[in-house]
Amino acid sequence: MTTVIRESRETRIRCTLTAGTGVATVQTGEPFLDHMLVAFARYSGVDVALKATGDLRHHLIEDVAITLGNAIAAFAPATCARYGDRTVPMDDALVHVALDLGGRPYYEGPLPSPLYDHFLRSFADNAKATLHVRVIRGKDRHHIVEAAFKALGLALRDALVESGGVFSTKGSVRLEITE
Repeated sequence: MTTVIRESRETRIRCTLTAGTGVATVQTGEPFLDHMLVAFARYSGVDVALKATGDLRHHLIEDVAITLGNAIAAFAPATCARYGDRTVPMDDALVHVALDLGGRPYYEGPLPSPLYDHFLRSFADNAKATLHVRVIRGKDRHHIVEAAFKALGLALRDALVESGGVFSTKGSVRLEITE
């Protein structure tokens, strides 16, 4: 179990991740964000308990992404498979997500929704993940964004699988910082 609490003048967020079956208890006051987080949990297989309040919609969505990303970074075992890659069709939308939890943040999109494109960038930065999202086709923004969250969840499900060893040609990386 991993819990991350993030508080600022703009937002208050508590996120707990547990190995489970993808059950979500989400309260952000933003119905579409709640819907996306429930889909993310369901498809990733990670239980998510998240409660958030905020002053502005943009601050809330961005800070939830930051908090969830930090939680994923802490939750992922060093010996996970790291990589996940999924394509999800949803009505008119077809979205592909490729993910690496290897510790190098990078995001390439975009999604047709600036807020949710920013969500994914903030998530990737804070999860220390490489995240590529390709919208192959689609016209309905809701369907495209939802397909992206589902594909991200499925890719994360694959990336979190225990591999039995550090999945890198470098092996374990030791970093020491002193002041």
